[in-house]
Amino acid sequence: MAVINENNILETINMIKLHNLDIRTVTLSLSLRDCIDRDVDVVCENIHNKITKYAKNLVEYANELENEYSIPIINKRIAVTPISLIGEACKNPDYVKIAKTLDNAGKEVGVNFIGGFSALVEKGCTKGDKLLIESIPQALAETDFLCSSINLASSKAGINMDAVLKMAETIKKAAELTKDRDCIGAAKLVCFCNSPGDNPFMAGAFCGMGEPECALNVGVSGPGVVRAAILDLPEGADMSDLANKIKQTAYKITTTGELVGRKLAKRLGIPFGVIDLSLAPTPAEGDSVAGIFQAMGLEHAGAHGTTAALAMLNDAVKKGGIMASSHVGGLSGAFIPVSEDAGMIEAAAKGCLTFDKLEAMTSVCSVGLDMIAIPGDTPVDTIAGMIADEMAIGMINKKTTAVRIIPAIGKGVGESVGWGGLLGEAPIMKVNGLSSTGFVRRGGRIPAPIHSLNN
Repeated sequence: MAVINENNILETINMIKLHNLDIRTVTLSLSLRDCIDRDVDVVCENIHNKITKYAKNLVEYANELENEYSIPIINKRIAVTPISLIGEACKNPDYVKIAKTLDNAGKEVGVNFIGGFSALVEKGCTKGDKLLIESIPQALAETDFLCSSINLASSKAGINMDAVLKMAETIKKAAELTKDRDCIGAAKLVCFCNSPGDNPFMAGAFCGMGEPECALNVGVSGPGVVRAAILDLPEGADMSDLANKIKQTAYKITTTGELVGRKLAKRLGIPFGVIDLSLAPTPAEGDSVAGIFQAMGLEHAGAHGTTAALAMLNDAVKKGGIMASSHVGGLSGAFIPVSEDAGMIEAAAKGCLTFDKLEAMTSVCSVGLDMIAIPGDTPVDTIAGMIADEMAIGMINKKTTAVRIIPAIGKGVGESVGWGGLLGEAPIMKVNGLSSTGFVRRGGRIPAPIHSLNN
């Protein structure tokens, strides 16, 4: 474990007051494998009892620590074992019923999101996986805090194109069933390549198969802090100076998250899991990754050089953060969600940031095409092509990539969708009108790259 000097917390006071430093999430990772039963009613009872037992004090203790250290803890969340594994043993699986049980248990303990309505299908689908995927639109439409994720690809297995097409259909249907709420169902659904099992961020958090019975994973954030540190550099600072400043700042941010996370885990009587170093923006002024690009010298996010700036930022954050913790995990780097970043929203609305530029940036960021609104009449096959492209970037580069796209039903380019809070508002972006049908409907699996043979 890294040595933590609690006096260093004093250095973060201005970061908190002036630059939106916060603990973005404390996420209780909980295995539900012992909740399996042939009777779905018993499964639901077991799930409810286990979540309410382990998470009953999560929000209370997190709030206590927030007050003790004057460090905002914005979200308290739960991530559970992929539910496709839990439900498929039932004689008559009812995944929507399980979804509602998860949502109700989350409400009872007071968390703001519960993740793990998930399946891992990069190499193929079991009966349970198929049933869960088919239930996603209804499950997300009839719950409030539930989040869903499906892993469609990996660097070891390749890309499951049958599942890619199925998820494109699922995203469209989830949007349609929640069109009266600006298609929020699609905003709580994400497709992954190389999904980590210890990610504390939603909508992709779940308790991986190699994880312990229970653990506390922490996600820190601080784009505003990094931006302020860059602006404080002397005139004439070069790229090395810039990278070193980001590393130093990431170290301080991570130290804060490590301290609070370990204190909370101890208070809950559970193991500390990992700290996720990701710079997660919000719609709040000054809390923007796009703002960091401008501090680096770019006119706006989307300018030529943005991908290079993001690559340096991502790398420097990891190098600085890894020195502050012995247990770094999750996604760790910089997020570029359009709707959740005020600077990205502005860049997209002005036309400075295009869909294609965002895709290029995902080759070096922590996640991928995140919280992007597209016209509601975008064909399913085009959405499948978007997903396949992003899965390929993750597969070839041996990194995590993801797609969280919102088809804005009944709306087009120039309009927007919005949900308030951390989810923010997304301008609807233009997409390529060329057809992907002949390619995405071939089916089968795109083989893993040659570098997957590294045993």
